[in-house]
Amino acid sequence: MSFEMEAESDSWPPVLSERTWCERTDVRGELRVLNTPLFVRGIAYGDRIAARPDHELRELVYEELTGESGYSTLRIVLHEDDERAAVEEHLGTVGCVWESSCTFAQLIAVDVPPTVDYASLRGWLIRRQQAGGIGLQEGAISGIHHRQARD
Repeated sequence: MSFEMEAESDSWPPVLSERTWCERTDVRGELRVLNTPLFVRGIAYGDRIAARPDHELRELVYEELTGESGYSTLRIVLHEDDERAAVEEHLGTVGCVWESSCTFAQLIAVDVPPTVDYASLRGWLIRRQQAGGIGLQEGAISGIHHRQARD
């Protein structure tokens, strides 16, 4: 499944498209996302999306979000090498899983399950960000987590 990327700045995102693993659902033209997007905004693990075939590219391309899974996606940029262990330990403790890439080793894409206390996790990450150790981007925030962060 291919997602075409739009530039947010001269250097972000560092790719023109991103591919994710997906599986078909019972609905024609609908897929379920099976991994964490590193760069795509607005999509999280388990979300349902509409796709269309692109015969020129010979792959399916994203059209729109059709159903939210309840998961959220965060992106953490490690500004300091010694932050990785503390961040990964905390993410694991609260029940998150994450992915990284050899090409973008300082970037962690995080799946935040619907059962995680998002307000608490977000507060912890913002304190790390304010201290300068990490950068934080909320790539896709579920309705569940959005309500928690607001309250």
